[in-house]
Amino acid sequence: MANLRSAIRHIRKARKRTERNQSVRSAIKTFVKKTRVAIASGDENVAELVSLTSSAVDKAAKRRIIHKNAANRRKSRLAKQLNAAKAAVASA
Repeated sequence: MANLRSAIRHIRKARKRTERNQSVRSAIKTFVKKTRVAIASGDENVAELVSLTSSAVDKAAKRRIIHKNAANRRKSRLAKQLNAAKAAVASA
């Protein structure tokens, strides 16, 4: 346990921030999972879901909860899956 009062306050702040950041990371994972399922099932409102997911990922990157390159990678992979699914539907 920390001895200084300021160190105790820093620990308390770190716990709050960690909790907040963890909920955002969890929400991002949920968004990505729902989007992937929608892409695989051929849902009609999948474009809107991809947009919402990329928005949530961008907000997390802006607040430095996740790294900006990680955010771009996630968005890129979702867009790639969406385009592949659209191409498969168009060719079939």
